[in-house]
Amino acid sequence: MKKNTNKKIALIAGALSLPFLARDALRKNGWEVFVIGLKNFYDPRLNPDMVVRVGNGGRARRELQKRGINKLTFVGALGHVNLSDIRPDLWSLSIFISVLRHQKGYDSMAVAFTKALKQRGYEVLAAQDLAPELTFEKAGIQTKTKPSKSDMRDIDRAVQVSHTIGTEDIGASVVVDKQVVAVEAAEGTARMLERVVEMRKTKRKSGGVFAKMTKPGQDLRIDIPAIGVDTVNAVAKAKLHGIIVNAKTCFVIDKPAVLAAANKAKIFIIAK
Repeated sequence: MKKNTNKKIALIAGALSLPFLARDALRKNGWEVFVIGLKNFYDPRLNPDMVVRVGNGGRARRELQKRGINKLTFVGALGHVNLSDIRPDLWSLSIFISVLRHQKGYDSMAVAFTKALKQRGYEVLAAQDLAPELTFEKAGIQTKTKPSKSDMRDIDRAVQVSHTIGTEDIGASVVVDKQVVAVEAAEGTARMLERVVEMRKTKRKSGGVFAKMTKPGQDLRIDIPAIGVDTVNAVAKAKLHGIIVNAKTCFVIDKPAVLAAANKAKIFIIAK
């Protein structure tokens, strides 16, 4: 069987720094990366090869056809989309209709989206599979600080709750300190941690853990969990003892800086 040597890929870039890391890692790993910035989301410093509205997929499709690119990877956050950006061209409208017909929730929407793209000849790849060095590649304790027996009980509970809320497509993050302190909903991880910081201002002793786990059945080609130094700082500010993420499927934004911040704050990080 002839080996596939097509190393061309389009990186669809949303907000924050993940697109920079993914682009550079992919190029380092031998990929020819064509960067498409999503209008009103991508960082201009990324200097993408082209910029499109969320609803202007037809224009991107034509450019990709010219370049012989049929592999896609999606990286970066998306916030609230302006109605003017959603205004779809005919090609994007066909995608939206296909997604609406088959989705039943946030995660099923991602699955329906990748299926619709596949039907149109595109292969959607997970950036963390192509550049595993952007994650914690091996399971286990990643930091100098180790969890105590009490922490291990909180960890087990946090993982259990994460799987429960993930199965129901509620959220990906949870804080546990003997009991469930907070669960992520539509607000997102950062806002949830802000709530925990506020409610624990008067707490004298530290304790508890923050878990950000993938949901059962989650399509990790589109919605990629991530932690960074900001996450570590928020966990420290909330007087929590540690962070739990999945190995191989959670992006770590600037891994050396994350580990340095965690070690300085005496917070453990465990990849499962």
